[in-house]
Amino acid sequence: MPKTVREVPPPLELLCLNALWSLKEGNVKDVRQLVARKRPLAYTTIMTVLDRLVRKGLLARRKVGRAFVYMPQIARDALRRTALRELLEGFFDGSEQELVRFLAAPDTAAAAASTVAAPVPAAPADAGGEGEAHIDTVLL
Repeated sequence: MPKTVREVPPPLELLCLNALWSLKEGNVKDVRQLVARKRPLAYTTIMTVLDRLVRKGLLARRKVGRAFVYMPQIARDALRRTALRELLEGFFDGSEQELVRFLAAPDTAAAAASTVAAPVPAAPADAGGEGEAHIDTVLL
Protein backbone atom coordinates (compact mmCIF):
# COMPACT_ATOMS: atom_id res chain seq x y z
CA MET A 1 0.00 0.00 0.00
CA PRO A 2 1.13 3.57 -0.57
CA LYS A 3 2.80 5.34 2.33
CA THR A 4 1.35 8.77 1.61
CA VAL A 5 -1.36 10.46 3.65
CA ARG A 6 -3.78 10.21 0.74
CA GLU A 7 -3.91 6.62 -0.43
CA VAL A 8 -6.15 7.14 -3.46
CA PRO A 9 -4.18 8.28 -6.51
CA PRO A 10 -5.08 11.52 -8.26
CA PRO A 11 -7.15 11.38 -11.49
CA LEU A 12 -4.30 11.13 -14.01
CA GLU A 13 -2.61 8.33 -12.08
CA LEU A 14 -5.96 6.58 -11.78
CA LEU A 15 -6.44 6.81 -15.56
CA CYS A 16 -3.12 5.03 -16.08
CA LEU A 17 -3.96 2.42 -13.45
CA ASN A 18 -7.30 1.75 -15.13
CA ALA A 19 -5.50 1.26 -18.44
CA LEU A 20 -3.09 -1.22 -16.89
CA TRP A 21 -5.87 -3.12 -15.11
CA SER A 22 -7.46 -3.57 -18.54
CA LEU A 23 -4.20 -4.56 -20.21
CA LYS A 24 -2.83 -6.69 -17.30
CA GLU A 25 0.60 -5.33 -18.32
CA GLY A 26 1.88 -2.92 -20.92
CA ASN A 27 4.50 -0.42 -21.94
CA VAL A 28 4.14 3.37 -22.10
CA LYS A 29 2.83 3.22 -25.67
CA ASP A 30 0.10 0.71 -24.74
CA VAL A 31 -1.02 2.75 -21.75
CA ARG A 32 -0.96 5.97 -23.76
CA GLN A 33 -3.23 4.46 -26.43
CA LEU A 34 -5.89 3.60 -23.85
CA VAL A 35 -5.57 6.86 -21.92
CA ALA A 36 -5.81 8.88 -25.16
CA ARG A 37 -9.45 7.79 -25.57
CA LYS A 38 -10.34 10.03 -22.63
CA ARG A 39 -7.43 12.42 -22.48
CA PRO A 40 -4.74 12.83 -25.16
CA LEU A 41 -1.39 13.18 -23.39
CA ALA A 42 2.24 13.19 -24.45
CA TYR A 43 4.29 10.00 -24.28
CA THR A 44 6.62 11.61 -21.73
CA THR A 45 3.69 12.57 -19.51
CA ILE A 46 2.47 8.96 -19.38
CA MET A 47 6.05 7.80 -18.75
CA THR A 48 6.37 10.22 -15.82
CA VAL A 49 3.03 9.14 -14.33
CA LEU A 50 3.94 5.45 -14.61
CA ASP A 51 7.30 6.10 -12.96
CA ARG A 52 5.54 7.92 -10.12
CA LEU A 53 3.19 4.93 -9.66
CA VAL A 54 6.21 2.60 -9.50
CA ARG A 55 7.77 4.78 -6.77
CA LYS A 56 4.49 4.68 -4.83
CA GLY A 57 4.46 0.89 -5.05
CA LEU A 58 1.27 0.69 -7.10
CA LEU A 59 3.06 -0.64 -10.21
CA ALA A 60 6.02 -2.90 -10.88
CA ARG A 61 8.12 -2.83 -14.02
CA ARG A 62 10.59 -5.00 -15.82
CA LYS A 63 12.90 -4.21 -18.70
CA VAL A 64 12.03 -5.85 -22.01
CA GLY A 65 14.48 -4.81 -24.70
CA ARG A 66 14.80 -1.05 -24.48
CA ALA A 67 11.40 -0.46 -22.88
CA PHE A 68 9.83 -1.08 -19.51
CA VAL A 69 6.71 -3.20 -19.15
CA TYR A 70 4.47 -2.15 -16.26
CA MET A 71 2.04 -4.28 -14.25
CA PRO A 72 -0.32 -3.32 -11.41
CA GLN A 73 0.72 -4.27 -7.88
CA ILE A 74 -2.64 -3.46 -6.37
CA ALA A 75 -5.97 -5.00 -7.33
CA ARG A 76 -8.72 -2.73 -8.60
CA ASP A 77 -11.07 -3.88 -5.81
CA ALA A 78 -8.44 -3.19 -3.14
CA LEU A 79 -8.09 0.40 -4.36
CA ARG A 80 -11.88 0.73 -4.52
CA ARG A 81 -12.09 -0.32 -0.87
CA THR A 82 -9.41 2.21 0.01
CA ALA A 83 -11.27 4.97 -1.85
CA LEU A 84 -14.55 4.09 -0.15
CA ARG A 85 -12.87 4.05 3.26
CA GLU A 86 -11.39 7.50 2.52
CA LEU A 87 -14.83 8.75 1.43
CA LEU A 88 -16.50 7.33 4.55
CA GLU A 89 -13.92 8.82 6.89
CA GLY A 90 -13.83 12.20 5.17
CA PHE A 91 -17.53 12.84 4.61
CA PHE A 92 -19.52 10.45 6.81
CA ASP A 93 -17.43 10.11 9.99
CA GLY A 94 -16.74 6.48 9.12
CA SER A 95 -20.43 5.56 9.20
CA GLU A 96 -21.63 3.24 6.44
CA GLN A 97 -25.20 3.87 7.61
CA GLU A 98 -24.79 7.62 7.00
CA LEU A 99 -23.52 6.93 3.48
CA VAL A 100 -26.49 4.66 2.75
CA ARG A 101 -28.89 7.24 4.21
CA PHE A 102 -27.30 9.93 2.03
CA LEU A 103 -27.53 7.80 -1.11
CA ALA A 104 -31.17 6.90 -0.40
CA ALA A 105 -32.25 10.49 0.29
CA PRO A 106 -33.71 12.62 -2.49
CA ASP A 107 -31.30 15.12 -3.96
CA THR A 108 -32.08 18.09 -1.72
CA ALA A 109 -29.41 20.27 -3.35
CA ALA A 110 -31.18 20.06 -6.73
CA ALA A 111 -34.53 20.83 -5.10
CA ALA A 112 -33.07 23.84 -3.27
CA ALA A 113 -31.45 25.14 -6.45
CA SER A 114 -34.73 24.97 -8.34
CA THR A 115 -36.58 26.96 -5.66
CA VAL A 116 -33.88 29.62 -5.57
CA ALA A 117 -34.03 29.99 -9.34
CA ALA A 118 -37.82 30.37 -9.36
CA PRO A 119 -38.92 33.83 -10.49
CA VAL A 120 -40.42 36.18 -7.90
CA PRO A 121 -43.85 37.40 -8.94
CA ALA A 122 -43.99 41.09 -9.71
CA ALA A 123 -45.97 43.32 -7.39
CA PRO A 124 -49.12 44.86 -8.82
CA ALA A 125 -48.63 48.43 -9.98
CA ASP A 126 -51.31 49.84 -7.68
CA ALA A 127 -50.59 47.66 -4.63
CA GLY A 128 -49.75 50.07 -1.87
CA GLY A 129 -52.04 53.03 -2.17
CA GLU A 130 -51.21 56.33 -3.72
CA GLY A 131 -47.53 56.64 -4.55
CA GLU A 132 -46.33 54.29 -1.81
CA ALA A 133 -43.61 51.77 -2.66
CA HIS A 134 -44.62 48.16 -2.21
CA ILE A 135 -42.16 45.96 -0.30
CA ASP A 136 -42.22 42.33 -1.32
CA THR A 137 -42.01 40.36 1.93
CA VAL A 138 -41.11 37.14 0.07
CA LEU A 139 -37.54 38.41 -0.22
CA LEU A 140 -37.25 39.40 3.44
